[in-house]
Amino acid sequence: MTLLSLEHISKAYAGVPALRDATLSIAAGEIHALMGENGAGKSTLIKILAGVVAPDTASIRIDGSEVGIDSPATAYRLGFRFIHQELNVVPALSVAENIFLGRAYPLRAGVLIDWARLNRVAGDALRKLGIGHIDPGERMARLSLGDQMLVRISSAFLSEAGAPARLYVMDEPTAALTREESARLFAVLREIRASGNSVLYVSHRLDEVMALCDKATVLRDGRTIDTGRIADITHDDLVALMIGRRVEEAYPRPITAPSSEIALAVEGVAGEGLAATSFSVRKGEILGIAGLSGSGQRHLLRLLSGDLPVKTGRLLLDGRPHRPRGPAASWSAGVAYVPRERRSEGLVVSRPIYQNITLPHLGTQSLGGTWLTPRRERRFAVQMGNDVKLRAVGPNQRALELSGGNQQKVVFAKALSGAPRLLLLDEPTRGVDIGAKFDIYSIIRDMAAKGMAVILVSSDLAELLGMCDRIAIMRDGAITEIADAAGLAEDDLLNRCYGRNPSTAEAA
Repeated sequence: MTLLSLEHISKAYAGVPALRDATLSIAAGEIHALMGENGAGKSTLIKILAGVVAPDTASIRIDGSEVGIDSPATAYRLGFRFIHQELNVVPALSVAENIFLGRAYPLRAGVLIDWARLNRVAGDALRKLGIGHIDPGERMARLSLGDQMLVRISSAFLSEAGAPARLYVMDEPTAALTREESARLFAVLREIRASGNSVLYVSHRLDEVMALCDKATVLRDGRTIDTGRIADITHDDLVALMIGRRVEEAYPRPITAPSSEIALAVEGVAGEGLAATSFSVRKGEILGIAGLSGSGQRHLLRLLSGDLPVKTGRLLLDGRPHRPRGPAASWSAGVAYVPRERRSEGLVVSRPIYQNITLPHLGTQSLGGTWLTPRRERRFAVQMGNDVKLRAVGPNQRALELSGGNQQKVVFAKALSGAPRLLLLDEPTRGVDIGAKFDIYSIIRDMAAKGMAVILVSSDLAELLGMCDRIAIMRDGAITEIADAAGLAEDDLLNRCYGRNPSTAEAA
């Protein structure tokens, strides 16, 4: 039986079509993937379902009956629940309060907030995901990024009277989750399917889609290209439908071999969340950092970027002592950083593209170091945008209006604008579609070929193996071993992250 049917869905922004007569049909008791590159129209379709965006044309049916979705409240009453890729949390509030965001708090005598019941109901929502380690009374700011995402996902499973959930819409829910956390989520989604309810699942992780989903609908350039059973399609077929061409290799091949010259030497360095550790990166080398969530990868990048102080040990950049007094000093020294959270840490989304690209480089872009001209900024931004294959209306377009992949390219353009010697990457393809991923991988390869040293932190083991020359394993805030990527398989790398294999690594 069909739960939801969308037909003739069209939407244009300022005359530019985002959806063109798109269709989507989801059966009851089904996990249905919505696939497509960034900019294909997925986000617009989800916003229409959520009642956030009004379509230009649309026919929406639930159980065969025509409905209109004119507000988020209407979508909620119809049984739709949404989990978005970008974290929308209030760090100062508790876990329970974040789970109840947008909902009425339970009251005693109709007047006072019943805090005990609020924490109890929130705890029940967490337990539906098999989460027992998060205290509903804990302040949200104290949680890791993955745990914050689990809290937001749990809010969709909040037990409430009236308006029972029928369709869960999930946009990149596992982007910040570990494998174990993702596995718990998948178990819950399968229970939802078994209960007769449905899931609309949006993810750029094709292996997840192939293993979890029953059907897939592919959008390209705002149009529905195809819908079919996952059992009847291959991974490569799905990629070809999304991008309109076959991709023979997921990762571009290395252009040149790394130099023997050391670009960065880390000697006994320790700091917040980081035990004394030593390693080196050569010019033109891509060094991967692997490890379980919370092993210290992010602290290492923040220390190298100048965001955290070095407590002991020393850094040598091109053979010279490097002890940055903050991120600005690190940028000036030739160390660029692409953070994990592009919207909150990498961009000023309300500002135009050109201002985002030139932000760390205003001194070099100003005349005489004092006079800044927007025309000069825009010209420079266009050049850098071309270098990273940015797709945008122009340099004046706000970063907020770009797809996730193009937002990430703006972050890369900003990082590369100063011609850095060392590039620090924290989950550089998180929430990025397959086509934009290849573009970003090509950018990284090009930079390495020009002699830039790259440190790549990623939770995607295939990405590390496909892109890196060597991979360092982090456990408990320290690098425990470094091995050649060419000699590793994915399961071997995962075992090393758990500490199950004896170290056979080369000296750092």
